[in-house]
Amino acid sequence: MSNSIPVLRVVRPTNDFAPLERFYMQGADFRRLAAFEGRDGFSGMVLGYPRAPWHLALVREEGQIAPRAGSPEQLLVLYLPDPDEWRVAVDRMTAHGYEPVPAQNPYWEVAGKTFEDPDGYRLVFQNRAWDL
Repeated sequence: MSNSIPVLRVVRPTNDFAPLERFYMQGADFRRLAAFEGRDGFSGMVLGYPRAPWHLALVREEGQIAPRAGSPEQLLVLYLPDPDEWRVAVDRMTAHGYEPVPAQNPYWEVAGKTFEDPDGYRLVFQNRAWDL
């Protein structure tokens, strides 16, 4: 049995990379980890933080129109327990023109701020630790 930790990749479709690059890279401070063009009818980019065990892949399928998020509960949640780091993250989003939106689930309002990306998917900065 391996002791390695699996890497989680969340993949979601889009029609337009440019506004998502601005939202996730400038606003949320993600990095572009990889990109590909025209691979079996798909183009995309992989975003996240170097060496983090997760990343977000945004893909566009040739000839297909991607729908907007189907629910305000389609969330990515980043737990930022340090209040100063959390405030920096929230302030960076607002400095780039993204205002918090009300969370569908009141749980996220208690210690978090929710932002909606240009495709209607939501990113929550949660000012709590994730303890199992």
